[in-house]
Amino acid sequence: MEVDRVGIVGIKDTLGRELREMRISVTDRCNFRCSYCMPLEQYEWIDRREILTFEEITRLAGLFLRSGVEEIRITGGEPLLRHGLDTLVSALAGLEGLRDLSLTTNASHLKNQAARLMRAGLRRINVSLDTIHPARFRALTKRDNLASVLEGLMTARLLGLAPIKINSVVQRGVNDDDILPLVDFARRNGFWLRFIEFMDVGNSNQWVSERMMSKREILEIIHARYPLEEAGRSDPSAPAVNYRYVDRGGDIGVIASVTEPFCIGCTRARLTADGRLVLCLFSDRSVDLKRLLRTGADDREILATIRSAWEARADRYSEERLEAMKAGEYEPGSRRKIEMISIGG
Repeated sequence: MEVDRVGIVGIKDTLGRELREMRISVTDRCNFRCSYCMPLEQYEWIDRREILTFEEITRLAGLFLRSGVEEIRITGGEPLLRHGLDTLVSALAGLEGLRDLSLTTNASHLKNQAARLMRAGLRRINVSLDTIHPARFRALTKRDNLASVLEGLMTARLLGLAPIKINSVVQRGVNDDDILPLVDFARRNGFWLRFIEFMDVGNSNQWVSERMMSKREILEIIHARYPLEEAGRSDPSAPAVNYRYVDRGGDIGVIASVTEPFCIGCTRARLTADGRLVLCLFSDRSVDLKRLLRTGADDREILATIRSAWEARADRYSEERLEAMKAGEYEPGSRRKIEMISIGG
């Protein structure tokens, strides 16, 4: 443990990784049913009484900032389903020491909320979008909301939210022929685009390696039409490796958690909607911070719990998965994980 900013305690895990980023889920509800995230029948919604209040989230966020966190991303479920989200954004944006506040959304409710969120202090968003073809969108999400998603994107762009990043999970034989249409769409509209290798998040998304399109394959498809040059990571902890279009600039990236794990640079933790601290996207364990909040623990006790949890962290699941895959020993269902809808992105 070391003090590296005025009044801020920097903490490191067993592999020397600092706690710098938080993903904070505000709800497990979602209006889409994307199969790689939403396990449908197997999921039991969190009781609303167990969901953290905005005041509780803000208090914990302040304590995370005192523990070294500099960046917070609001996630879900679909966070725009949480009533009055701009109130939380305003509270978080006012916290001392916060350098970056962002939001991950499916954008279906963004058109009507983008202006309020900007006034509250939000400056950038990530939008999950795996296709721009209406029929396939309906098949992937079980909903017919593509028009509202595109309207939300365009509204955010007109209002000046920037950057607007589109995140697309690629599955072989499902939407791999959407790669170039998504690239064309992002180039036309000035959006950043990040493709994500299909990962075995949760327990119910029927992950098999055969459906995973590798970073190399994705880049080959794009490069054949639009030559690319590598720009690297924006910082060592960033999940995406970035590239530039040779013909006109602009950014595109690939998150290759499966084929090129980046565990060694991971500085992020997650807070679930019901107040559990989770230290890895693929974890099966959590620390109940809500219990501390609601049983009267003071800041010192909560800070000590956060510190001890992070300092004991040894997670490197993606690296372990790749090692097992190379050895022909990987079984996707052999390890239970917290579902994606619960843990947030």
